[in-house]
Amino acid sequence: MRKFIYFALGSFFLVISLAIFNINHQVTPAIASDYAHYMAQAHKNDRPVPTDIIAEAPKIEVVGEMVSYAEIDGEMVSGYISRPVGVEEALPGVILIHEWWGLNDNIKAMTDKMAAEGYVALAVDLYKGKSAENPDQAMELVQRAIASGPELENNLKQAYDYLKNQENTPKIASMGWCFGGLWSLNTALLLPTQLDATVIYYGGNITTDPEKLATLEMPILGIFGELDQNPSVELVQEFEQVLKSLNKDVEIHIYENADHAFANSSGNRYNPEAAQDAWKKTTEFLTTHLQ
Repeated sequence: MRKFIYFALGSFFLVISLAIFNINHQVTPAIASDYAHYMAQAHKNDRPVPTDIIAEAPKIEVVGEMVSYAEIDGEMVSGYISRPVGVEEALPGVILIHEWWGLNDNIKAMTDKMAAEGYVALAVDLYKGKSAENPDQAMELVQRAIASGPELENNLKQAYDYLKNQENTPKIASMGWCFGGLWSLNTALLLPTQLDATVIYYGGNITTDPEKLATLEMPILGIFGELDQNPSVELVQEFEQVLKSLNKDVEIHIYENADHAFANSSGNRYNPEAAQDAWKKTTEFLTTHLQ
């Protein structure tokens, strides 16, 4: 009973935080509530445990390290950056945005995997150095993050500036999963003329507001699951239709029998066939628009 009360209170405060955050993003409290409860339900049996699949070595040798890429309220923010070994020329960059678990070993491994495709890959940290080992911890961290929307925007803007100014990247894309998928789109909306491409993996609460989406000038790749309820297939189709009506360069893939978080090999919804095909489409998309 006590655990239920704690969960209910946590959900209540998360809904309130989501509602506050989404005032600026024109998302109703009802949608925010659905998003909060669905995220908790979708991940309730998951644990961010590295698997043999994600632990496989990248196809070429890469080197990764933690770097300070931003300063927020006088505190440095560190992320994980990875690049191919022995490459001296400037490479295009990819900003990778973590799931609701935070910047953990899985995301670092995905960052190495992206670097092996020929990029300087920077995994940002929207949780200020913390990560979750279970859904309760993740709920608390995502609650705090969503309640500080302007701070997250500042974080991601500085990540872009770091790649542009410190790494001399000629082109930059954003990419994220789940919570990070939503924030990949938000990064595109924040930098509508600067970002060169954006990749969204099943980001809930994606906007379909034509006035907002009209500002986007970069190509957009969306990866979604047929069984996912946030975003639902209907919302994804509306998102695609609005972008096409605005003559945007958009490519949307909805995978049959794939659910939320289907590309996460540490979760119980992992769909290897869909995940592998989505990765292939992702790398092809980035090659086309960044290299």
